[in-house]
Amino acid sequence: MARLAAADEGPYNLRSDGKPGIDGYLGDFHRGPAVFTLYSLGSHPADPARITEYLLDVEDGAGPRECCRFTDDTDSVPEWSRTWQNDPWCPAIMLRCQELIDHPSD
Repeated sequence: MARLAAADEGPYNLRSDGKPGIDGYLGDFHRGPAVFTLYSLGSHPADPARITEYLLDVEDGAGPRECCRFTDDTDSVPEWSRTWQNDPWCPAIMLRCQELIDHPSD
């Protein structure tokens, strides 16, 4: 019989947008006391360029909150949540996100 995952176990929690944490899960990483989880939101079917949107959540003990949204469009600029705008961690966080996009967790 398959074991059901607990609501707060691994990627099986809820994303900041309320959807199941397994949907689009690419991986997670720690930086300081925070855990960052990256999700692929896919691309809009009507978009001929097939630009993929990503959601980065942060969990530091207060529940998952949106940290950033960005796309794989080279002209796109990440949209950081108000609390993360101009944070010195942002460049390193984006590098780690790119690593997860290139090599998602299993």
